[in-house]
Amino acid sequence: MNLLLLAVAPVTIIVLYIYFKDKFEKEPISFLFKNFLLGATASVLLTFILGAIANNYFPVRDFTSISQQFVKAFFVVALVEEFSKYIIVRFYAQKNKEYNEPFDGIVYAVMVSMGFAALENILYVFQYGMGTGVVRAFTAVPAHATFAILMGYFMGKAKFSKKRKVLNLTGLLLATMFHGAYDFFLFINFIPGTYIGAIISLLIGILLSRKAIKIHQNSSVFKN
Repeated sequence: MNLLLLAVAPVTIIVLYIYFKDKFEKEPISFLFKNFLLGATASVLLTFILGAIANNYFPVRDFTSISQQFVKAFFVVALVEEFSKYIIVRFYAQKNKEYNEPFDGIVYAVMVSMGFAALENILYVFQYGMGTGVVRAFTAVPAHATFAILMGYFMGKAKFSKKRKVLNLTGLLLATMFHGAYDFFLFINFIPGTYIGAIISLLIGILLSRKAIKIHQNSSVFKN
C-alpha cells in the first residue's frame, strides 16, 4: 500500500495543481477522468506497440554509442510516447465541446500524460522499490507533466486557429524535443556528469511551462 501511495502521490498532486490553475471555467470531472484513463490504457498500449516496432528498426547494439542512444532517446522513446499521448488529445479531447478555450489544451494534455505516468510509475516503483519512487516523484513524473504542458500550450491554440495542423504538430515536436533531451542525457550515463544535462533541460521545460500556463490564463475568454 505504501508503494502504491508513493507511486500515485506525485501524479495526484500535479493533476490537482493543473485543475486549480484552470481558474475561469473548470472542466467536467467525468471528462477529465476519461482522458486520464485513456492515457493509462490506450496511450500505454500504443506506446508498447509503436515502441516494439521502433526498437526493431533502431536497436541499440552498442550501449556506449552516443549516436545510437540519441536515436533511442528522441525517436524510440520520446517520439513514440509523446505521439501516443498526442493522439488522444488530438482526436478525443480536442474534438469535444468541453475543449472551449486555449487553456484546455494544457489541461487535457496533462490529464492524458498523468494517466500514462501513473501506470508507468506504479510499474517502476513496485519493481524497483521506494528509493526509485522518491526519485521519480521529483524527476520523471514532473517531466511528463512538463512535456504535456508544452504540447498542450500549442494544442490549445490550435483548436481556435486556422493553422491547426501546424500548431498541433508544433506541440508534438516541442514535447518530443524536451523529452528526448531529458532522456538522452540520462541514457549516456556512461559519461560522468551527463545527468546534469537532464536536470537543466527539465528546469528549462518547467520555466517555459509556467510561462505557458500564465499566457493561457491571461487570454482566457472566460476571464472577467
